[in-house]
Amino acid sequence: MTSPSATAAKSPAASTPATALPAALSTPGHDVGLLILRLVLGLTMAAHGSQKLFGWFGGGGVSGTGQFFTASGYPAGDAMAVLAGLTETLGGLGLAVGLLTPLAGAAVVGTLVNAIAVHGAGSFFAPQGVEYELLLTAGAAALALTGPGRYAVDRFLPVLRAHRLTHGALAVALGVVLGGVLLLVRG
Repeated sequence: MTSPSATAAKSPAASTPATALPAALSTPGHDVGLLILRLVLGLTMAAHGSQKLFGWFGGGGVSGTGQFFTASGYPAGDAMAVLAGLTETLGGLGLAVGLLTPLAGAAVVGTLVNAIAVHGAGSFFAPQGVEYELLLTAGAAALALTGPGRYAVDRFLPVLRAHRLTHGALAVALGVVLGGVLLLVRG
């Protein structure tokens, strides 16, 4: 038998169920950090996509980017430019606002798998390196795996309100597989 003073000394955390633990891991600092990562990575990718689609920010637009894709071995360069541009723009905007975050992260991962393959592995550092693409890929995969945090549109979607690691892992795997399929088309 325990004394009343021993029972009262128990911490509230010790008596909470294990299901409450993930909520405790979501602190305001954690959520703001995820928001900053989502905004910077997502808007960077959306800007890259708009270069391909619209020629903004010094980009080549569909025709200029299509010529690059054709020269890189992809069939139907203009179609590939539109596909890459839409994937980067929509995936980037999805990450920025935290909408369908696992799928948005997967879209960015799949696109960047191709960017790394096309850029080549001449070295790790610029100007021929892949460190920039690798960093964006890792950031997108991390967001897909961790979820968007509290300050995201996903919080209003019942399916994604409580992030699940399996959603993120399956989405990243899908992005890698689809990116790999496009590399096979490249020939």
